[in-house]
Formats: sequence, C-alpha cells, structure tokens
Amino acid sequence: MTGVLAPPRPLQSRRAIAAVAFAYAFLVIVVPVLNLAVPAGSAFHVSDYTVSLVGKILCYAIVALAVDLIWGYAGILSLGHGLFFALGGYAMGMYLMRSIGREGVYQSDLPDFMVFLDWKELPWYWFGSQRFLQACLFVILAPGLLALVFGWFAFRSRIRGVYFSIITQALTFAFMLLFFRNNTGFGGNNGFTDFKRILGFPLASPRTKVVLYVLSATALLGALALCRSLVLSKFGRVLTAIRDEESRLRFCGYDPVGYKLFVWTLSAVMCGIAGALYVPQVGIINPSEMSPANSVEIAIWVAVGGRASLIGPVVGAALVNGAKSWLTVTFPDLWLYVLGLMFILVTRYMPRGVVGLLLLARGRKP
Repeated sequence: MTGVLAPPRPLQSRRAIAAVAFAYAFLVIVVPVLNLAVPAGSAFHVSDYTVSLVGKILCYAIVALAVDLIWGYAGILSLGHGLFFALGGYAMGMYLMRSIGREGVYQSDLPDFMVFLDWKELPWYWFGSQRFLQACLFVILAPGLLALVFGWFAFRSRIRGVYFSIITQALTFAFMLLFFRNNTGFGGNNGFTDFKRILGFPLASPRTKVVLYVLSATALLGALALCRSLVLSKFGRVLTAIRDEESRLRFCGYDPVGYKLFVWTLSAVMCGIAGALYVPQVGIINPSEMSPANSVEIAIWVAVGGRASLIGPVVGAALVNGAKSWLTVTFPDLWLYVLGLMFILVTRYMPRGVVGLLLLARGRKP
C-alpha cells in the first residue's frame, strides 16, 4: 500500500523483535554481571565508567526516539528538544541536591548555590522538591505543560515546516539565557551538582550505578513499545497523513491540531524522563544542555540512524555518541568536523539512514 495513508511498519518482523529482546537482555543481565561479579583485573570486566557511559547513551536514545516520533511520523522537526530534556534533568537535580540535607558545604537546608548567592528562602516553585514522588511529578509536568502551551498556540496558528523549527530553537535559546541568570534559582552557569544519594542509596556505589543503568535500558524498551503501538495504530496512520499531506487530511474531515498536540506533548515528556535518568548518572545539569547546538545534534542522531523506523534513532544515538566519546578524547579538535561530515554524507548518500542502508543491503524496501 502506498500513498498518503500508507502505514508504517517498524519492528514488525519476529526477527526485529527478537533482536531488540536480545539486546535488552544483554544490557540488563550480561553487562551488570560483568561489572559487579567479574574482578576488575579480568579482561571481561566492564568498568563503572563504561556502565555510566552506556547509561548516558541510553538516555540519549530515548530523546532520539522522542524526536523520531514527531519528525519521522508527524513531520514536525523540532530544534528545541534539548530544553525538555534539561527541564526533566533540573527537576531531578533539585531533588538530588535537597536530599543531602545539611551535608553540603554550607551545612544549610538550602542548596549550596543558593547560600552562596545569598538566597534567604527557597523559591515557591521548588516547594516539595525534596520528595522523590513529587520530583518525579515535576519531571513529567515541567516539560509536558510547557510543550502543551507552546504547541497549542503554534499548531492552532498553523505554524509548521522551517518556521516551526526556528521558533523551537528560539524558545530553547531564550530558556538557556534565563537559566544562566543567577537570580532565577537554577544555579546559574554551574547549574546543579554535588549529588550524593538517591532514595538513600549513594550515587558513587557501583550497585547504584548499575540500577540507574538498568532503569535507563528499561525506560528505553518501554518507550520503544509505546511508540510502536502508537505508530501501528490508526493514530499512527493519521500522523503519517499529517506528515505527507496535511491539507488533504483536513479535507477528509480530520483536525490535525489535536493529534499534533498530543504527540508533541508526549515527545516532550519522554525527553523529560530521559533527562531525569541522565542527571544522577552524569552528576551535573547546567544550562549548556539547552544549547541550540545540542538540539541540532539530536536531529543528527535521528537522521544518521534513519527516520520513521523507531530503531534507527536508537542506533543513530549510539553510533554518534559512541564516536563522540572516543574522538573527543583521541582527536578533540576533529570531532565537530567529523559530525558535520557524517551529517552531509548521510543526507547525500543515505537519506534513510544506517538502518535504511542495512535493509537495502538485505534486499528489503526500507
């Protein structure tokens, strides 16, 4: 079936589902065993650094999947999803800062950065942030409500295409400048750091690192399952119709605003959850995560892996960030050139990304 309403077919074959299940089992069973049970001197030992690195990449993969859901299937290119990722990270970061109580440098009930900046009391918008469940609620509500309000105005005004992308980039830049200010209660340039524990468990413990890593892998699997169920449903067919011919869809009696608003908000919430999982593993969150360049890089992950394939963005995030981790250490001056060259080559010779190229090599239509 071809045309506007041609249904997407991601992860439908038994082989693809089995491959995802095998990868998940390897990540949550084999890697933790090699980290915790195998001695550090063994060639099979997986270091704590590697566990944290892979956990960080898994969080990035969730963000790439969220962008693929709106860009690959609804045709909405966002260059501002780094904002939603950072908001989830800030919500979790404040909980981690307040959970240490008076163990900070200044031995105050307020976070250290607030004492340093001569804050006398906690801002109203951080009330309750010392409770884990309330922090989790902030992780969902902060990016979700912002995306809902922004999307409602943008989609009702029928802003789309490159104009929408530019507006999302401007929104991210504006929030980045806001968070850089010391008087807004977000830590200024330094952001939030000096985390010690989560739910009473020390973050420096290898077991805690493994649990966070396993949670990241499980969240990615859950996000894959959710996105797959959406795009294979009638809702998914409407999304592809919006992407391919929105005006014709309106003529058929559908109002695209509700569909676009739902998937846009869901995508933002997914980014917020990824940010919340990212912060305790990395140990810091600051306004640089909102940099427009970071959001552009997210789009590159999706393009490299392959849009509208679900598994493609996961592969793209892993490939690009794996290469970044190696090149920024080995050849730090070359990384941005390599990233730009990678994007040019994919755009010119692999429009369907790495996954599409692999499918073509196997004689299948991507």
